[in-house]
Amino acid sequence: MLEVKRLRLLWELNARGTVVAVANALNYSPSAVSQQLALLEREAGVPLLRKVGRTLELTADAEALVAETEELLAGLERAESALHRGRAEISGTLRVAAFQTVLLAILPQTLRRLRAEHPQLRVEVVQVEPEAALRETWARGFDLVVAEQYPGHAAAHFVGLDREPLTSDPIRLALPRAGVAGAEFDRADSLAGASELPWVMEPRGAASRHWAEQACRSAGFEPDVRYETADLQAHVRLVESGNAVALLPGLVHVGAEHRLRFADLSRDPHRALFTAARASTVGHPALTAIRDALRREASALAVG
Repeated sequence: MLEVKRLRLLWELNARGTVVAVANALNYSPSAVSQQLALLEREAGVPLLRKVGRTLELTADAEALVAETEELLAGLERAESALHRGRAEISGTLRVAAFQTVLLAILPQTLRRLRAEHPQLRVEVVQVEPEAALRETWARGFDLVVAEQYPGHAAAHFVGLDREPLTSDPIRLALPRAGVAGAEFDRADSLAGASELPWVMEPRGAASRHWAEQACRSAGFEPDVRYETADLQAHVRLVESGNAVALLPGLVHVGAEHRLRFADLSRDPHRALFTAARASTVGHPALTAIRDALRREASALAVG
């Protein structure tokens, strides 16, 4: 009989690519991972790995095992969900990945709500950028991810992830208040009017950066991006202080007294927020509870 824990390591190697990545994800040492994979190969009685240069590749037999292991892991998750549905109280631990604006605007009240309604449920939250978080949720590093999608920029899809819409927020041009930064800032009242101003944007590769650059180019100019940071609170401060302008989603301003003025954009663009979890876990009461709490908090913010 093949050992499930060793099969999981083979599955992880296929998903993550290297022994070191598997070790880091599961808190093992690389040597322990290698030893367990060698034991699995002996149990299987056929070669599972071959060395190509400095990397390990899976053989055809290993790929067949990985496909069956995916079904096995999904079945175990469905079984655990069924077990928890028979309990009177929601309990256990959920690992959630979220990006900054969700952490600041939606999650604090959501977590308070969950503590009050389900005191035996432990929720662990890690700030991770959406694309990496989606992949890590597919790879079973997280149970749930709250992710975003900018207009015309689809977030990556991973087979087996169940998505649910959460909310959306408008994207507007943020400018310093009049008198803070000088006449050139004060005259700007549209995207095209900000063509000569300095900009702050997220680093290249981020969906928001790609969308913002395309929006500026559609307005007829190449933005002068002088400041790059993934921290949207830093964006706000750079705008407030008169050093830059930015394209900011509405959730950034929830619960804060920002000293900014705004200009609407043509076509009223909105950022979409959604949750994603493995389809094999959607029946778990804890997952249902946190998704419900997130929806209620997002709805309350939208009404407000």
